[in-house]
Amino acid sequence: MPKSAHRSRPVVSGLALWMQEVLRQAEKAADGFHADPVHDLRVAIRRCRSIAEGLRAIDPDPRWKKMRRSAKELFSSLGRLRDAQVMMEWIAKLLPADDPAAKALLAYCQTQEQSFKQEAARVLDSFDRKQWQVWAGVLPQRASRVQSRREPFEALALERWTQARSLHNRAMRTGRIAPLHRLRIAIKKFRYVVENFLPERHQQWSEGLKHFQDLLGEIQDLTVLWDTVTRIGAVDDPETRGRWEQLVLGERAARIERYKHETAGEDSLWQVWRAGLPRGQQAKAAALKKLQTWASFLDPDVRHSRHVARLALQIHQGLLRLGVLGLDAKRSRELLIAATSVIGVGRSSRGKDRPKRGERMIKRVEKPFSWKQRDLDVIAAIARFHRGSLPARGRGSLRGFTRPVRRLVQRLAGIARLANALDADHDGSVRRISISRSGEALVISADGLDPQSALAEKIAAGRYLLELSLARPIFVRPKAGRRR
Repeated sequence: MPKSAHRSRPVVSGLALWMQEVLRQAEKAADGFHADPVHDLRVAIRRCRSIAEGLRAIDPDPRWKKMRRSAKELFSSLGRLRDAQVMMEWIAKLLPADDPAAKALLAYCQTQEQSFKQEAARVLDSFDRKQWQVWAGVLPQRASRVQSRREPFEALALERWTQARSLHNRAMRTGRIAPLHRLRIAIKKFRYVVENFLPERHQQWSEGLKHFQDLLGEIQDLTVLWDTVTRIGAVDDPETRGRWEQLVLGERAARIERYKHETAGEDSLWQVWRAGLPRGQQAKAAALKKLQTWASFLDPDVRHSRHVARLALQIHQGLLRLGVLGLDAKRSRELLIAATSVIGVGRSSRGKDRPKRGERMIKRVEKPFSWKQRDLDVIAAIARFHRGSLPARGRGSLRGFTRPVRRLVQRLAGIARLANALDADHDGSVRRISISRSGEALVISADGLDPQSALAEKIAAGRYLLELSLARPIFVRPKAGRRR
């Protein structure tokens, strides 16, 4: 891209500073909408929108989406203006000033620029600066709650890397321009997650990420230039068209080959980036942490949910040890951990349960790395049936599940339901449990349980689903010698 588009600017960091930068650059851009102020305003808006996009994957506060949408029209309008200005820079860079076709194209771009300036002025005038200023005071405080947590953003970066890598493979396989354009956007999203939330990685990778983004950006600029040339008929005669095609498309082809060469091999930057992100169990742990962080913003009693999760894992471990669970140990444990991480989603601060609403929200969450939609559906079903109505075969949330998956959901939901009942008072009085067998029955000894409390009645109701799914009676008793 021409040099002026990448002139050096003071480094500004942090959402609060970038949101103020939008207002400052808006005043500068409004004075004539010249190339550099327009570029700087777009950079500031893009920073704010990219931070909001990253954070709303973890913090579901609706104001992130509202902030992004409020600046979308302005950003798009400035983008059209910027495209015209960049095209004029390319014309000046590639073609002689006395070329008739270049003059015609330049005149077209200048006309477009004036039209887009008028549009940008109208959109900027309608931009709600007061609301933006309100968000500038509130949203950075929310950002500070999660930006220090590394694992959720490592998971998000891994998801963005995976999406970008998939588009890279498609672009290299097909050799088409459209996938290269989508790849540029995907690399940009990956870069912004690293830049905004993983500063150590950004320090190591910033040069390479910016280089590839710029290289793919130049390919897109040249594509837009050639498309405009052919659309307005600036090169009608075969000789001029051939010369322009060789010049513009030759420049584009050279950059495509350069990108292919620099991304080939086992030591390419794609592999360097992947090596710096979690793998194996660490990747799974980061994905789970992202899900837990998301759920914590929607859970009015996180402490209770975490205690239920601990009790649920103790029940799961005890049933596995006795050989009565009948499920794959590793998979069922992973699903139970994930499901109990989100059991508070859908519960209001006034204590009103909305299991169906929580289930819908869980199903719509951005899938963590390596998960499938079916995994989210299973987790959502377990979380839904850990309280409220009982799962019924052939309808509702279990529709579409195979018989083994229905059994999995029922048993894990039964475990979560019983664990939830053991802390129905939300006071953590039941601290630990152990499970033994008495004939065909299962006996759960609960440390801290008072048999005279109302909790015992809630536990009796909470054990029913697990009894039904295991086809065994379950008795819950205080642990010997530990009664209150």
